[in-house]
Amino acid sequence: MKVKVDLTLCQGYANCVDAAPEVFDLGDNGLVVLLVEEPGPEHEHAVREAARLCPVRAIEIDD
Repeated sequence: MKVKVDLTLCQGYANCVDAAPEVFDLGDNGLVVLLVEEPGPEHEHAVREAARLCPVRAIEIDD
């Protein structure tokens, strides 16, 4: 699984950070920082939940 974040869409809601803090964080600018571009299978459920919870659909997952 590979994760991408479209920073032109991100509004800093931080739902992704709540769902998968091992993979996402918020930067000083209030926008998401991707900590792990290719998270392991142990993070798959949390990353998919983070993408689902993003109100602006800024998270893309490539399987």
